[in-house]
Order: sequence, then structure tokens, then C-alpha cells
Amino acid sequence: MGASVAEVAGLAAAGLQGDGNLNLIRIIRHLSSGDAAVRRAFPSRTLDAIEHAIRESETMHTGQIRFAVEPALDLIPLLAGQTAQQRAIEVFSQLRVWDTECNNGVLIYLLLADRDVEIVADRGVHTKVEKEAWEMVCHGMEVAFRNGKFEQGMLAGIRSVGQFLSHHYPHEGVKPNELPDRPVLM
Repeated sequence: MGASVAEVAGLAAAGLQGDGNLNLIRIIRHLSSGDAAVRRAFPSRTLDAIEHAIRESETMHTGQIRFAVEPALDLIPLLAGQTAQQRAIEVFSQLRVWDTECNNGVLIYLLLADRDVEIVADRGVHTKVEKEAWEMVCHGMEVAFRNGKFEQGMLAGIRSVGQFLSHHYPHEGVKPNELPDRPVLM
């Protein structure tokens, strides 16, 4: 069921920036970004390459990597000022990235409309890799994405996450693949 006019107006008021201006540029980007934008940035061959890179990375460590891309936020969360980080935490839960035996799942989340990358790591990884390290990985990917290099940026990000996981969770013989490797299009 949709929101009432009063609810949307209230959320729009909540979405005002400190100077009283609604971030119209962000709203327009989100409203104009859709599934077609995701397909342009991540065509089938790119999704296949990402899946392959995740699978290969996971042969070097016991961690689990998931990648999810979302074209834009829904209107109500957008007007409420939801950040990519807040949404990434929701997606981490929805995809059950936390549900690994060693608590070593990592989500790489891209909010395409904002070109904002967030990495959410399960509690086992979170205690071993500092926030600044994840921020560097995200920044490198964001720069590549702003330049239209989605496949290269994503593959570099997977390699970086895989290096952290290899250091802290080295491969130990045969292990089950606990989470799907296929990228998730939200």
C-alpha cells in the first residue's frame, strides 16, 4: 500500500538538509535510476566475471563474499534520508551474509544512483579488519564506478576483500560454499 500525501510530505520535510534545502539532485538521480541502469553498468558478461572472481577468491580463504547492486532507494526511505550504509546493513541481513559458520561473511553493496559502495563485514571479520581498510577499498571502487569502469572496479574490490580474508581466514582444505557467489540485483 502506498504512502499518503501527508506521510510523503512529512518524510520530505525530514529529508531537508541542514540549510533547509531538499537534496533534489539526489532525489532526481534515484527516481531516474532503474533496472536498465543496472543492466547497462553490469551486463550479463560482467555479472558472470564477478561471480567467477568471487568463486576464485573463495578458493584462497574460508570467508564468504556477496555482491549486491541496487539501482536506487525506494521513495519513502529516500525522502527519509536513508544512507547507502544503512541500506547495506539491511541487505546484509536480508541476504543472510551473517549466517556463516565462522562469522566471516562480507557484503559489497553498491547503491548505483549514488555511486556509493559500502562493505559490511560479519562480526568475525569486523574485529580483524579496520574500518579504514574497508573505506580504502570502497573509495577505489567508487572512483572506478564514477569513470564508468564497473567491471574493473568490482573485480579490484573483490581481490582486495579476498586478500583481507586470505590473511585472516586462510584456506583450510575442503570447505562448503555457504553463500551463493552470483551477484544479487536488488
